Amino acid sequence: MGAQLQLGFLTGERGDVGVGHSSGMTFGLRYQAALGGPTLFTAGVAYAQTDRFIVDPLKDSLTRKSGPFPDDMLLADVGLQFLLTGSKTWHGIAPYIGASLGLAISEGFPAADSSGYRFGTKFTVAPGAGVRWFPTRRLSVTADLRAIFWKLRYPASFKVPNAIDSSRVLSVTAPETDWTTHPWLSIGVGWIF
Repeated sequence: MGAQLQLGFLTGERGDVGVGHSSGMTFGLRYQAALGGPTLFTAGVAYAQTDRFIVDPLKDSLTRKSGPFPDDMLLADVGLQFLLTGSKTWHGIAPYIGASLGLAISEGFPAADSSGYRFGTKFTVAPGAGVRWFPTRRLSVTADLRAIFWKLRYPASFKVPNAIDSSRVLSVTAPETDWTTHPWLSIGVGWIF
């Protein structure tokens, strides 16, 4: 068992409309427990200082996008990691692959966005890989890279033509949902207990 403090950076796609979260430092805590053999259970929570753009469907196509504006989020997940060197290390190094399921939550965006778009709470899926180094028996240093996937949902107002130039944010036939990918690189320092 062990706990780890993590510092990272989350980036990625903003979606077809460009209103999705991206570009932020992350600060988190991760817990790990051995399940037997090379398998670890992990659970983590992180605060991400992300930002996003506002797209106003009532404005013309040249002036409708503004920002980016700060819009922080909370990331929480549980998952499994599989140590590629088994239950041992190679010169104190243990590479791993893994996957997690979780939630991304952002409820606090200011009322300046009148479009009806809200991020809210999203289900996340995150495959990843990393390497853990044990400079001592109890201390670990980890580099972790994940690809977090979540689905954006756009409001109906994005398909309504505006009164200025009759343009729409989304065409009538465009999907109202959009899966986006977010690379997340983090470095952690942990203690084994």
